Amino acid sequence: MGKLIKNHWARLIVLTAAAYQIAAAIYGFFWPKIFWDFATKNFDGAVKPVPILQIINLLFGIFILAWEWPLGIVTHSVLHRSIEARLVVYPLSALVALLLYQATNAGLYYLIGVGVYFWAFSEGETVCPVPWTLPRRHMVSKV
Repeated sequence: MGKLIKNHWARLIVLTAAAYQIAAAIYGFFWPKIFWDFATKNFDGAVKPVPILQIINLLFGIFILAWEWPLGIVTHSVLHRSIEARLVVYPLSALVALLLYQATNAGLYYLIGVGVYFWAFSEGETVCPVPWTLPRRHMVSKV
């Protein structure tokens, strides 16, 4: 049996969250609603009349989808190989997603993805320079 490569699993979770966040942001343009409107109406200015929160969610979703898929210009960069950068950016994206009513599921998926990325980081996994490849084994020569 093989070993679970947790950063690949986390990548799939975060790709799902980013796609969901993009769809929720587009949906939010037509039916704007803040998640916390049952508690207070103070945050309604973030979604209507100017859709600030929807635009921020759309930009975060597109950026993360391009980072995780990844686009050709991101593929061999330090940003693509950095799990630490993901552990900083994804909680911010989860916070933005959790504020918009339509994107709360995406925010929860991001939090799960952050947990799996942290698990991978704590076990010393690295992200391969070429996406969707397996890490190379280091050959130990016998003397």
